[in-house]
Parts: sequence; C-alpha cells; structure tokens
Amino acid sequence: MGTDFFFNDFLNYLEREKKYSPHTLTAYRNDLIQFQEFIQRIYEVEDAAGIKSQMVRSFIAELMNDGVQSRSINRKISTLKSFFKYSIQQGLLQENPMKKVVSPKTPKRLPVFVEQAKMESLLAERPDPSDSFAHWRDYLVIELLYGTGIRLAESIGLKESDLNLEAGTIKVLGKRNKERIIPIAKGLTALLRDYLHIKQREGFQAPELLLSNKGLPAYPKLIYSIVKSHLGTVSTLKKRSPHVLRHSYATHLLDNGAELNAIKELLGHSNLAATQVYTHNSIERLKEVYRKAHPKS
Repeated sequence: MGTDFFFNDFLNYLEREKKYSPHTLTAYRNDLIQFQEFIQRIYEVEDAAGIKSQMVRSFIAELMNDGVQSRSINRKISTLKSFFKYSIQQGLLQENPMKKVVSPKTPKRLPVFVEQAKMESLLAERPDPSDSFAHWRDYLVIELLYGTGIRLAESIGLKESDLNLEAGTIKVLGKRNKERIIPIAKGLTALLRDYLHIKQREGFQAPELLLSNKGLPAYPKLIYSIVKSHLGTVSTLKKRSPHVLRHSYATHLLDNGAELNAIKELLGHSNLAATQVYTHNSIERLKEVYRKAHPKS
C-alpha cells in the first residue's frame, strides 16, 4: 500500500483507539487495499487527496458488475466512509469524496435459527461419566452457545476463572473489549461442574474453558466443525454455524416473552436496532400461522 493513502495510520487508530477485533481489522484492510488498487489501475491516482466522488462511484459500479452482493458493497462503502472521515479529522484531506455516494439497497435477511423442539431433541441425551472428553466437550459447546447466545470468539476466549457457578453466571469479553455478565441455567451450571471434573481427570491444565482433544485451547475451526456436525443431526439448514445457535437463543427468548431490551443486553449489542431483527422472525411465523389457519387468508 502506498503511504500517501494513510491506510496504516487509520488501521492503527482502529486497533488502538477503537479496539476493533483482528477479524474486523482484516476486513477493513482488505477493503482499503481493493479500493486503492482500483483507483491506481483506473485513474492512476497515487494520493488520497486526488480521489473524487465519481471515482468512488465507479468503484461501486465495478463491484456491482462483478456480481458482488449489496451487503458486501455496503460494508466496503462503510469502510471508505470511516477512512475518509478519519483523514479529514486528522487534517490529511480537505474534501470528503463520500458525500455524494449512495449505498445500494439490500434485501432484509432474517436470522437463521433452529426450532426450539429440535434444540431440545439435540440436547436430550446428556453425556455419561464414562464418555470421552471430546464427547463432553462437544455437548458443552452446543449447550453453551445455545444457552448463553455468546459469539464464537467469545466462547473461545472463555476461561475457567470467568465462571461463577455459585451465582450461576459467566463473564464474557465481547466486541471492543466490553464485558458483560450472562446468567446461565441450572442445567448448564451442573454440566459445567461435571465438565470441569472430566477436564481435570484428563490432566488438562490450560486455563481456557474449551480445549482440543490434546488439551490445547480450542480454535474457531474446531468449534465451527462441532456445531456444523451436531446441528446436521436435527436440521436440514444449509447454514449450521455457531452464529445460528446465537440466533436461536435470541429468537427463542423473544418467542417466550423476553423483553427486547433484555435480549439486547444478553447479546451484548451496542444498540437496539441490531436486536430488533429478531422480531421479524416472530412476525413472519405469525403470518404463516394466519395464512394456514384463517379462512380469509
């Protein structure tokens, strides 16, 4: 990347000041590099000060012609808006080329979730004391993600010291290093006690809660593989990721009468708009019931 585009300063700012996660930083970096390569290839511009709104719109048009989804394009636009806003605040640029840039509309995508009955079926058989550590760990992964709604990264970051089994809570370090306390059900509390005993029986000393079969800290691909495999036994959903369990947690809470603000706090959302998407699932199911049952539908 050319230094004239100030990308490194901007990314350092996001990491140190905004506390963005490594995953988010990688996405920002890739978006910026892609934009810079386009600007240099098409317009031969080597200085960010020479970028105009027309150039940004051309970049967006090329993405659309290449079949890039609106959601991905809007993410790139958001990246560029943040970059140019930062550059102006730092006195590096005088004009913002994003002022006349309009984001393409994106179709609403409802969160994918597993029905409550299917989750109950999946978790019906609790591990036996004689079962392997891997069996206990896999069961705990499903129960933990569904029973708390925590993110994949948050589950990997959990340590034994984050558990308060007497109080029935866990401490989670979420996005931008924001801590939150989540209540856990008695069944999950009991499962955690037994799992910790099994972990000790194996001689594993790592402070992390979730471990590999060799006693090393769990990694994203392992957790993803566990969830995909187990959800495949009860669901035909194409998407069977850890985030589906988070969506299921929130949807089932809402269906059973939980207040939206409470769900927001449990999920660690920064604003209510991110949580309100779950209301659409409930409304769509009500519409389906109406269509099937009402004589005038």
